Amino acid sequence: MANKTPLIVTLDGPAGVGKSTLARRLAGELGVAFLDTGAMFRAAAFTLGEGSWDLPQGLLQQKLGDFDFTLRGSGADTELLLNGHALPAAIRGEETGRWASLLAVVPSVRAYMKMAQIYLGNTTSLVAEGRDMGTVVFPQATHKFFLDADPEERARRRCRQLEAQGKPADLKAIAESIRQRDDQDRNRSIAPLKPAPDAMVVDTTFLTESEVLEAVLDRVRGLR
Repeated sequence: MANKTPLIVTLDGPAGVGKSTLARRLAGELGVAFLDTGAMFRAAAFTLGEGSWDLPQGLLQQKLGDFDFTLRGSGADTELLLNGHALPAAIRGEETGRWASLLAVVPSVRAYMKMAQIYLGNTTSLVAEGRDMGTVVFPQATHKFFLDADPEERARRRCRQLEAQGKPADLKAIAESIRQRDDQDRNRSIAPLKPAPDAMVVDTTFLTESEVLEAVLDRVRGLR
């Protein structure tokens, strides 16, 4: 009996739009793994360090060759492991996020991450969230979504998230960081941030997390 083709659902969109939260909940509802591709880039940036995006391509390829990403569990309990180890909480910092955005435009890094993500999708049913999941990594996915929201609202959400974690939150600084990352992501020459032609675009500015989840679930269950 042939193996069942893994279910792939893609969630793309800019920073701070709520992709990770939605992806975890959606993966839980569907009983599949959650692939946080942003965490993959953050983990690489954190591990390689500041300025890694300026390293020679050959050296970067050599360093990335030592990376092995795997998934364990499903839904909100999914763990993304690097070389068998859980990722440190420090990768979620604003500085690491900026490093990851700079590293993400390097051709050798994108090529490696695409290969690693495709391998995970070929072997595991999952909800993949990121910047180019539906356009570049999983163009064959049946279920594609692009989440967006007003930049100021995204900055406020990020502030609330940091405050809930007991961390300092400067709305002005976070809003500026989001604007810079939007410019980098939307205008880069390699895989710029944009919806896939067949993606459902969801403006989350005035929607609750549950309302967004319901809209996405309705579409997935209607197509399956």
